[in-house]
Amino acid sequence: MPPVLSRLLLAGLLSASGLTPAIASHEASAGIPPSDALILLKGGNRRFVSGTAVHFQQDAQRRHDTATNGQKPFAVILTCADSRVPPELLFDQGIGCLFVIRVAGNVAQTDEVATAEYGVGHLGARLIVVLGHTKCGAVTAVVEGAKVGPNLAQLVKPIVPAATRARNENPGASGAPLIAAAIQANIEQAIADILRLSPELAGAIAHRQARVVGALYDIETGEVTFSEAAPDEPAPPGSEPAAHATAEPHAAPPAPAPAAPTHH
Repeated sequence: MPPVLSRLLLAGLLSASGLTPAIASHEASAGIPPSDALILLKGGNRRFVSGTAVHFQQDAQRRHDTATNGQKPFAVILTCADSRVPPELLFDQGIGCLFVIRVAGNVAQTDEVATAEYGVGHLGARLIVVLGHTKCGAVTAVVEGAKVGPNLAQLVKPIVPAATRARNENPGASGAPLIAAAIQANIEQAIADILRLSPELAGAIAHRQARVVGALYDIETGEVTFSEAAPDEPAPPGSEPAAHATAEPHAAPPAPAPAAPTHH
C-alpha cells in the first residue's frame, strides 16, 4: 500500500478520548479527531472539484453494513437546504459518513442545535461544520428586506444580526458585495448560536473534545473554503491525542490523478 494512503487510512482509524460527562452517553463512540475529519472533507472536495470523485461506500454492502451495525459519521454538517448544496456529493463521501442537518439559511436554532448534539453526543462525531454557500437566497432575502410569510420570517430571524453586522462592517456596500459579506457573517452567527444554545457542545469544544468550523461553498466552482478556527476560538493544537480504540474508517480508496478543475 502506498505510504500516503497508509497514512490517510491510519488517520481515519485514530480515535481520541471520550467526550466530557455533559455530552457523553453510553451510545456514543469516540470518533476520529477533528483534524483528521477535516483532512477527509478537504480531500473529498478536491476530488469533487477536479472531477475525480470516487463515490465510495455507496453500494449494497455499505447499505447492509450501516443497516446492521448502525451509523458512525465522522462529521456533523449544518448547511442550507438549497438543492445546489449536496454535502455527500461535494465532499465525495458515502452512506453513513456525514450527519447532515439542512435548513434554509443554515441557521442554528433549537432543532438544528439539538440535532448537532445528537450527532456528537450519541453518534460520536467530533467535528461540526457550519457550511454556508454563495448566492444564498435566505440571506439575500434578509439583506434586501424581502417580504416573506410568518413562518419564513421566524426561520430567517437569526440571520438579521449577520445582515446588520455586514452593513456595519461594510459601510456603503450594497448588492452582491453586501450579500457576500452577510453570508460569511451568517456562518459565524450560526457558530455563535450553537455555542450559546448548547452548553454541552460548548463544553466539549472548550475541552478540545469536539471542534466547530465554518466553511463556504461556491456553487459555481464547487470549492469549499474552510475557516480554520471558529470566531473567538483558538486554533487547535497541532496534534491530536490518539487512543487505543479504533473507529470505522472513512478514508477513500486511491483516486485517479486529479485533473485541472473545469468551471462552467
